[in-house]
Amino acid sequence: MEPPQRKKVALVTGAGRGLGAYLARKLGRDGWSVAVHYHSSREGACEVVEELRAEGGDAEAFQADLVRQAEAESLLEAVKKRFGSLRLLINNSGVYPPVGLLQTREEDWQLGWQTTATATLFTTLAALPLLRSSGAGRIVNIGDSACDRLGAREMALGYHIGKIGVYLLSRSFAREEARHGLTVNVVSPGYLAESVNLPPLSKIPAGRFGTHEDLWTAIRFLIDEKSGYVTGSHIVVSGGWNLR
Repeated sequence: MEPPQRKKVALVTGAGRGLGAYLARKLGRDGWSVAVHYHSSREGACEVVEELRAEGGDAEAFQADLVRQAEAESLLEAVKKRFGSLRLLINNSGVYPPVGLLQTREEDWQLGWQTTATATLFTTLAALPLLRSSGAGRIVNIGDSACDRLGAREMALGYHIGKIGVYLLSRSFAREEARHGLTVNVVSPGYLAESVNLPPLSKIPAGRFGTHEDLWTAIRFLIDEKSGYVTGSHIVVSGGWNLR
């Protein structure tokens, strides 16, 4: 039986649907106990939990509005009470308002950067004590294929600024937490098949849109215990999209 301090417990934010739900399922089937966070997608989160439990896994759904620091802290308290530990945090939550620059309204702006950068900051801060004590903590933040450089954006400005913030937070936490054996890395998708405002397929150098499995392959490498010297890195999983 695995010692308690080495128990594989993961928290995936925004796991009620899309990429987050996929990652929660993959982790559960890979032997992790999974805390499935959701904000409003309760039905989807509960479906993920039911599937994993039916397969013999250990999972629980947790609701929280992560742009509120107190709720992020309460979420981690609940995860600790339920699972006793935490080895992996995947900051996946984020809302992409498909609004052009000149049409941006206050609610679009706030939604875009708060559900990305703010949620990542508050959730990470709340999770650090548990991750440090795990002995092999991992944080993987979901970025954007251009989050590591400044440049003009035509759509969803708040979201893109938020993802730049996620990249900056990742590098900052990576340097701060390396002495604790805790790694912090970014995995950034390009266009996935379910993304909004898809470009013509001919614009993607690899000739296809990305899949959740493509992202999981990168994440699986980063969360392996043997990858403990890889921190502050940025893996772009875009099939060549956005390379300039």
